[in-house]
Amino acid sequence: MTSATREAVGRGWRVRLLALVAVVGPGLLAGLSDDDPPGITTYSVLGADYGYELLWVLLLSTCALIVFHALAVRMGVVTSQGLIGLVRDRYGVRVGALALVLLLVANLGTTCAELAGIAAGSELFGVSRYISVPLVAAVVTLLVLKGAFHRVEHILMALAAAFVSYLAAGFFAHPDWGQAAGGLVTPRMPLTEDAILVVTATVGTTLAPWGLSFIQSYAVDKKLRTSDLRYERIDVVVGSVLTGVIGFFIVVTCAATLHVQGVSIDSAADAAEALEPLAGTYARALFGIGLLGAAVLAAAILPLSTAYSVCEYVGHEGALNDGFRQAPYFYSTYVGLVGLAATLVLLPGVSLVPLLVLTQVLNAVLLLPLMVLMHRLSRDGQLMGGFVVGRGLALLHVGTIALVGGCIAALLSISL
Repeated sequence: MTSATREAVGRGWRVRLLALVAVVGPGLLAGLSDDDPPGITTYSVLGADYGYELLWVLLLSTCALIVFHALAVRMGVVTSQGLIGLVRDRYGVRVGALALVLLLVANLGTTCAELAGIAAGSELFGVSRYISVPLVAAVVTLLVLKGAFHRVEHILMALAAAFVSYLAAGFFAHPDWGQAAGGLVTPRMPLTEDAILVVTATVGTTLAPWGLSFIQSYAVDKKLRTSDLRYERIDVVVGSVLTGVIGFFIVVTCAATLHVQGVSIDSAADAAEALEPLAGTYARALFGIGLLGAAVLAAAILPLSTAYSVCEYVGHEGALNDGFRQAPYFYSTYVGLVGLAATLVLLPGVSLVPLLVLTQVLNAVLLLPLMVLMHRLSRDGQLMGGFVVGRGLALLHVGTIALVGGCIAALLSISL
C-alpha cells in the first residue's frame, strides 16, 4: 500500500469517526437511562431472589431494546416527527389522545420512581430526601430551561459515567462467571407469581414506553438525516448493549452476595446496605453512587419524553434550543411533571419500594399498544417511503411484541 493510499484510508476513517461522533446521543442516552432507579431495583431483586437463573430474561430484553430503539430512530429521522405526532396524524385525534394518555400515566409513575431513587440514594449517604429531592428537581429543571441542546446533551452524557460504578461493584462481589454465562443462555422459569412479576418488570424497565417516545423525538430534535442512519444504528446498539451490560453486573453482584446468603431485599438501597458486610464498604458506596447518578440522569431525561409528546399532540413545536417564550407548552409540561412527581414522592407516608417495582410492571402493560402502533406505522409505505420496514424485520417486531404480550398474559393468568 502506497503512502498516498494509506493517507486516503486514514482520512476516510477520520471522516467516518467524526460522522459517528456527530450523531451520538439519542441511542446512548435513551439506552442508559433505562438503567434508572426502578430498573436498578428490579435487577437487584432479580439477582437477590433468583441468583443467575433469570439472566436470560435480561438478554432477551436487551435484544428487544435494540430492535425497537432502532425502529424509533428510523421513524423519527425519516418522518421528522415524534411518535405521538405520527399516531395522531395517521390514526386520528382520539387514538393519538389515547396513546398520549398511556404515555403520560407511565411517565408520571416512572418520574416518581426516579425521584424516589434520589431519595433512597441520598439517604444512603445521610442526606434527607426533603433536601435531595427538591434540590435535584430544581437543578435538572434549570438545566433544561437554561441550557442549549448540545450543552444539555454533554452534561447528560457526563452523568452517564456514574454507571461505571456498577461494573466495579460486580468485580468486588467475585461472582461465579460460569454460572452467570449459563444463566444468560439457558432459559429456566419458576412458575410462581413473584417470578413472573419480576420478569414482567424486567421487560418493562428495559424496554420502557418513555424510552421509545424519547429516542424518536430526540432524533428529530437533533436534526438527524437519513444519511446519518447507519451511524445512528451504532449509537443505538452501543447504548442498548451498555444498558444490558450494566444490568448484568447489577444482577451478578446481588446473585454472588445476597442470593447465596439468602438475603431478600425490596429496593436497590436495601441491596447497597446489605452488600457492606458481604462485599465491603466499597461495594456499598459504588452501588449508592450508581443509584444516585442513574436517578439524576433519568430525572432529567424522562420528563423530556413527556414534553416532546405533549407538544407533538397539540401541534406546537418544542425543542431544547427554544426559549420559554417560543415553546411554552414544552417547558410548562417539563416543569409541571417534575414538580408533581416531587410533591407525590415527598408526601408523608408514601412507600417508595412498591412505587419502584410496580411502575415497571405498569410500563410493560402500557408498552404493548405503543409497540403495536409503531409496528403498523413502520409498515406504512406512504409514510416511510423507501425506508419502509421489510418483511423479515417486521417479523422480528412481531416476535418482540409477542414476548411482551406473553409476559403480561402470564402475569394476569397467575394473578386472577
